[in-house]
Amino acid sequence: MVEKTKLVDMYRRMLQIRFFEEKVFELYGQNLVPGTIHLYAGEEAVAVGVCANLRPDDYITSTHRGHGHCIAKGADMSKVMAEILGKKTGYCKGKGGSMHIADFNIGMLGATAVVGAGIPIAAGAGLSIKLRGTDHVVACFFGEGASNQGTFHEGINMAAVWRLPVVFVCENNLYAMGTRQSLVMAVENIADRAVAYGIPGVSVDGNDVLAVYEAASEAVKRARKSEGPTLIECKTYRQKGHSRFDPAAYRPKGEVEEWLRKDPILHFKAKLIEMNALTDEEDERLRREAAGAVEEAVKFAMESPFPQPEEALGDVYAEEEGGSGK
Repeated sequence: MVEKTKLVDMYRRMLQIRFFEEKVFELYGQNLVPGTIHLYAGEEAVAVGVCANLRPDDYITSTHRGHGHCIAKGADMSKVMAEILGKKTGYCKGKGGSMHIADFNIGMLGATAVVGAGIPIAAGAGLSIKLRGTDHVVACFFGEGASNQGTFHEGINMAAVWRLPVVFVCENNLYAMGTRQSLVMAVENIADRAVAYGIPGVSVDGNDVLAVYEAASEAVKRARKSEGPTLIECKTYRQKGHSRFDPAAYRPKGEVEEWLRKDPILHFKAKLIEMNALTDEEDERLRREAAGAVEEAVKFAMESPFPQPEEALGDVYAEEEGGSGK
């Protein structure tokens, strides 16, 4: 049984992610965000359900749709917002932007715009853990489109053979950009592919944060006990298009409406009230706090300076001991 305080904290994180993404959508429309954005709205239960099982010193790898992963892992929303706006106070000094946020201090090994690229990185981190003899865990987030990449087979196969402490989390939102999963896969459940690697595979409702939490709990326990990786498929749905420019007209209207009714935040709120873990008044307070925290993040980012042109080549190379890094 999950403690009430933890349940409420998970709900708080989901609200933070939703309000953060809605604000980013708004700022992009004001031409304040360089590049493009890929919003996590609708998928909050996956990141929160998984990361609620991780310690601060555990690791995650992320994707182009990574703001939610960062916040769920404990990132400072002000620094995330500053990075998205290209400001010097961002996690990567404004040089990474929306799709390339990293913070090793919280175990965020980095988001990447290359589909499937985080899978072998997670395997590498898992190998490092095994060689160092610690009980850390890596959670590797990727989409269903990545499961058709060679990196999926190579990374998971290596993790399985060497029994690495990696939890592979497939966020199946049904569409790889504009291509429906059923058009490019002969299997209905991506989790079924786990049998090819001799590891557990489980498919869960990715809009039910408690279902995700329970599946991740078992997978993390296995990983900490050196029993190897697990493949978790979370079936969910992004509420916006693939990116800010995508109107998602390829999705049937009835399908979108059906998934909006299964909104993970509304689903979790109803469950918490049923469990006597939340009241409508407490919900309103949490929403105000989350919205206020996002506004503070925006204020911080807007007031922060842009990096200077002469800083463009900084941080390209690691500094030599006693040297300047130039």
